[in-house]
Amino acid sequence: MGDFGKYRYDLQQKAKDAKKKQKAVTWKEIRVSPKIDDHDIDTKIRSAAKFLDEGDKLKVTVRFRGRELAHPDRGRVLLIAIGDKLKDHGVIERAPLLEGRQMHMVMNPVRRDATGAPAAATPAAPTPTPPAASATPKPPAPGPRPAPAPAAARPPAPPARPPAARPAPPPRAQRPA
Repeated sequence: MGDFGKYRYDLQQKAKDAKKKQKAVTWKEIRVSPKIDDHDIDTKIRSAAKFLDEGDKLKVTVRFRGRELAHPDRGRVLLIAIGDKLKDHGVIERAPLLEGRQMHMVMNPVRRDATGAPAAATPAAPTPTPPAASATPKPPAPGPRPAPAPAAARPPAPPARPPAARPAPPPRAQRPA
């Protein structure tokens, strides 16, 4: 039998160490308008790249004022262009979404390995097995469903019952003249 007090103390110390090592997610926001100029957008992109390189989540917001809301496609194109220019620094987590008078897009920073290069997300390729080696038969490939059986092959349907006769509603009361 072990000492239960020592066991609880060890659990508390492990939880304390885990809490020290965790990092809180920091959100940064970049606000632009649909009529932004090229030089201004480059300045915003530079600061956004800095935020993403520091490991912060980025929320890019286009604010529509007045009649600008009649052209949400301009804001969407702008956000997609910003995401395309920042693809070396982050990936789009949530595509542009219009909420009220604002359109938002959320970006996550690119995970980097120890050398500072973006971590390559290459899934391990499964090794193909020869068809003769597999003992279990493979299920048929998903495809279009077979056509229903012809009417002659189906069992006859039960005879339909006539609809139940409803009693006539009572006559409406006559209004006084």
